[in-house]
Amino acid sequence: MKNISLILMPRGRPVKSRIRQNIVEILYYLKEGYAYEIYKIYRSIFPKATMRSIYYNLRKGVSLGEFKISRIEREKGDYSWGPEAEKTYYSLGRNASPSMKIDVKEAVEKYIESKK
Repeated sequence: MKNISLILMPRGRPVKSRIRQNIVEILYYLKEGYAYEIYKIYRSIFPKATMRSIYYNLRKGVSLGEFKISRIEREKGDYSWGPEAEKTYYSLGRNASPSMKIDVKEAVEKYIESKK
């Protein structure tokens, strides 16, 4: 009986992720965004996620082709860790499949309006 369970269950984490799919939805409407910006929008719609899990899923999504790195910018400022921050901007990759959720669209539009 022990051998049957080894055949039925693949090892490791599953490739699909609800968090990563939600990030796909956000980036579909945002077009491009840096990790912390995506995190802020994510928390306004789906509050049960940590910053660490968002960053992990962005990196994992890049390796799976769901996201791509658009550009990396250095921004000057007075940060607790130093005078400069590096922002990695993400956009949708070729393997992304957004389902175009209306509530996500409204939240992204609200975020964009608040930045003006």
